[in-house]
Amino acid sequence: MARGSAPWLVPACAAAGAAVLSARGSRARTALAVSTVGLAAGMAWFFRDPERGPASGRILSAADGVVQTIDTQPDGRTRVAVFMNPLNVHVNRAPLAGVVTRVEHRPGGFRPAFDKDSERNERVIWTFDTEIGEVTVIQIAGAMVRRIVPYFGVGQKVEQGERIGLIRFGSRVDVYMPAGIAPAVEVGQKVRAGETRLDRD
Repeated sequence: MARGSAPWLVPACAAAGAAVLSARGSRARTALAVSTVGLAAGMAWFFRDPERGPASGRILSAADGVVQTIDTQPDGRTRVAVFMNPLNVHVNRAPLAGVVTRVEHRPGGFRPAFDKDSERNERVIWTFDTEIGEVTVIQIAGAMVRRIVPYFGVGQKVEQGERIGLIRFGSRVDVYMPAGIAPAVEVGQKVRAGETRLDRD
């Protein structure tokens, strides 16, 4: 299970256990137990954290999901935005090895991550100093999200594909690739964190 999932997963499992124990002899309590167990199972599926890799490529996807947009920024960098629905793995990974030089939490709203107004959403901004220059990853909260859980702090080293944090429920992750690096993915393509290569040779 993903680090940071306990505040949601433990109560759901405890409620499921209590519901099952109290279900004997009552159809109503049995129906409640079935739904509660289903909720706990859904939580366990959402907070899964499978092993990944090894993968090859200079820059890997930081998130599971679908490429929502690819655009060039005024400074020449290319942003690849990946939308995660509630069925995707929500543990995010470092797109390449480097040193964390910035982890900034910005409070904000909780608009759906596919909405243009999501640019005002709560987010965590990561900056990595890497062998190809500065790379930025932004974890953006979605409509159902109330917490982003970072796993690293400033000054720590990360390896490519290493877990860097968790976003609870549907959300988006943007990777900003340095100027001069062309994307190897396209809008609508499914990607996997720590496995799908984002940059082209």
